[in-house]
Amino acid sequence: MFFIKSRRFLAVALLFIAAGLFLSAGRLVTREDPLQHADAIYVLGGTWARRWLESADLFREGYSSRIVLSPEARDVGEEVLAGRGTPIPRPVDVQRQMLIDRMHIPAAAIEVLPGELDNTAQEADAIKPLVAANHWRTLIVITDRAVTRRAGYAMRRVLGADVNVIVRASRYDSYNPGGWWKTRPMFRTTFYEFPKTLAYWLGLRG
Repeated sequence: MFFIKSRRFLAVALLFIAAGLFLSAGRLVTREDPLQHADAIYVLGGTWARRWLESADLFREGYSSRIVLSPEARDVGEEVLAGRGTPIPRPVDVQRQMLIDRMHIPAAAIEVLPGELDNTAQEADAIKPLVAANHWRTLIVITDRAVTRRAGYAMRRVLGADVNVIVRASRYDSYNPGGWWKTRPMFRTTFYEFPKTLAYWLGLRG
């Protein structure tokens, strides 16, 4: 009888733990750092406008005088068009031009990293030489809210303790960590990001 009660108690306890983890999933994938002045603002690839728009706002608010943009890898369609002699502008080039033409950020203040970057781990590797060459000590990293914790893991692992990494979400990101299950896009985002965040926490890449 005692054994049966113990099993029931354990089952109920596990159920509560599982429910707690489920409700906390949104908070487990998010972690933002307090803003402070930085040597540069690094905009990670992944969304069309809200990340670089945040970088423009931070630039104008005086948090940094330099913006670095991450070039996303081209998809197959872009490669096919380029092969046919009809290349289209890369998203990062459009973003840079928008920052200059519409946000009135000086062209000299914007830098696009070379190559094509496919994931956050690659973006961390790509910024490291620039950080070292310029002796930067503080870097603001802009990404989506549900990617903030994972981006922090990736950046701090590569840049080390000598660089103060400040991970921030765009203020235009509507993701709600405390109510992520309320809409289909947030639900989908959370279930996509949660295992990736766990993998990065374990030291995996990709």
